[in-house]
Amino acid sequence: MLAETWFWLLALSLATYVALGGADLGVGMLLSRVAKTPDERRAVIDTIRPLWKPNEVWLVAAGGTLFLAFPTLLAVAFSGFYLPLMLVLWLIVGRGLAIELRYQMDEPLWNGMWDVVLGLASLALAVCFGAALGNILRGVALDETGTFFAPLWTDLTIGDEPGILDWYTLLVATVAALALAHHGALYLSGRTQGDVRERAAGWAARLFPPLFIGWIALGGLSFEARPAVLDNLRAHAWGIVFPALAVAAFVASALLRRPHPRRAFLASTAALYASVLTAAVSTFPDVLPARDAAHSLTLAEAAAPDAGLATGLTWWLPGMALVVAYYAWMHRRIGGGR
Repeated sequence: MLAETWFWLLALSLATYVALGGADLGVGMLLSRVAKTPDERRAVIDTIRPLWKPNEVWLVAAGGTLFLAFPTLLAVAFSGFYLPLMLVLWLIVGRGLAIELRYQMDEPLWNGMWDVVLGLASLALAVCFGAALGNILRGVALDETGTFFAPLWTDLTIGDEPGILDWYTLLVATVAALALAHHGALYLSGRTQGDVRERAAGWAARLFPPLFIGWIALGGLSFEARPAVLDNLRAHAWGIVFPALAVAAFVASALLRRPHPRRAFLASTAALYASVLTAAVSTFPDVLPARDAAHSLTLAEAAAPDAGLATGLTWWLPGMALVVAYYAWMHRRIGGGR
């Protein structure tokens, strides 16, 4: 029971980072498309500058949860995904530098360079996170020793020992990038004015059709990439509420886009939460599925002892309560927040 509680706390931490940090990534991806002048670019970046560092807290919380509750999963996943994890680390650093260093010198060339870094790093992070999710859903090449190492790619097909990139993980990465760009466009349409707002709303309208089609296609192709996904959903019938909620929320975000942009953003937030929780249900009770189901790392195998999980919970819950309180204060301070 404690291990299951921690599993869902981990899923919620990741979903919160996707919803909050995902808006920042989406804004970064669309910066050059919605802002055409230096003043517009500054106004766009100012919408995320006070929040991008607090948003990273949820990613740190997810990492801390792995360390505390699932140390075996942390060791296996970090060693197998060593190369992409290092890439993600550098991208996070580069993106943070781009947001902050552009304000250290008021020169067009300097500002333009960091704006390009912000856009590229944001897109690359969305792709990396999407590919990572695709690897989890598809399963990795865990062997009988409980370890694996994934090359960056092989022949882009799904076999017994696939690479990090194949047709399925590339599809997940594409849908993830579309979802976060759409999310960022809705965020900007509710937080900016004038031409920037109109361009952001226009990009949200253009991104929605491929996003929705890709999301639906991904749902069907996930069963082909890893048939056990369908078995998991059948075994946990209550989990069907999450994909249903995701579809409804995505549709609501499109319907609310023009009349109520902030409500549309909240609907997109709900859709992203539901999508991440759908992925969690699709793997549960495995925390790291393997291509050979007999080698999958299960919740029971990965979890720390119950005594440690119980002690950790007494610290985790008040800690997260403080984070939520800080967010409420921060959003009120900047004038309404998201």
